[in-house]
Amino acid sequence: MAEHILIERRGDVLVLTLNRPDRLNAAPPAMFEEITAALNTLEGARAVLLAGAGRAFCSGADVGGGALNAADPGEATHAALTGSYNPALATIASLGVPVVSAVRGAAAGIGCSLALAADLCVASETAYFLQAFVNIGLVPDGGASWMLPRLVGRARAAEMMLLGERVPAAKALDWGMIHSVVADDALDATAFALAERLAAGPTVALGLMRQGLHRALEEEYAAAMEREARDQRTARRSADSAEGGRAFLEKRAPRFTGA
Repeated sequence: MAEHILIERRGDVLVLTLNRPDRLNAAPPAMFEEITAALNTLEGARAVLLAGAGRAFCSGADVGGGALNAADPGEATHAALTGSYNPALATIASLGVPVVSAVRGAAAGIGCSLALAADLCVASETAYFLQAFVNIGLVPDGGASWMLPRLVGRARAAEMMLLGERVPAAKALDWGMIHSVVADDALDATAFALAERLAAGPTVALGLMRQGLHRALEEEYAAAMEREARDQRTARRSADSAEGGRAFLEKRAPRFTGA
């Protein structure tokens, strides 16, 4: 049984809630190990929603008593990243279903990386995104140095990393970092409705889309078109594609099953 997260299946949506509200959901390595385990057992879920209990999404890594007190703090930090934090983020990237994150309060450090690893990030008006590593003499991790320049460009990524200042939700939206900003009391319902909408979609095609977006950031144009052709072949063979075609011809809404 998970100790640091809540795991709930709501229809076709798997909801994972970081559950250390007294610590603003500061994440020990074990929390991300639990995320990885939960994502590896989707059991038919067709979308994932990541959320945080209480006033924050995640205030960053919690390695107090671990890396800070180790004989070699640098080696301990490296082990936590490669053994616990990074595998969770890599698992999210490789999922065959879409992922939504719901952010209120802080999404800092590794919490920022986790929030932005989702395909669509919904933030409340109180949310902010923070790369505070410079303030403690460390460097961004959890894929932030790869992710942020691609989301907001090099100059804005440098602003976040080198200055270590908060990026409020409205600014994050203006930068194109996140999907939407909603009132705090509307966050949970809005984010779940978005995840539910994705869960009702053509799962095979959506999974190929999200994985294709990751690959396209590294591919040349010709290689991207070749990958699209292969993915289109896979999507065309799905039951949902056949249903979509019939629905189009019959002038009705499609009823996708995820197959």
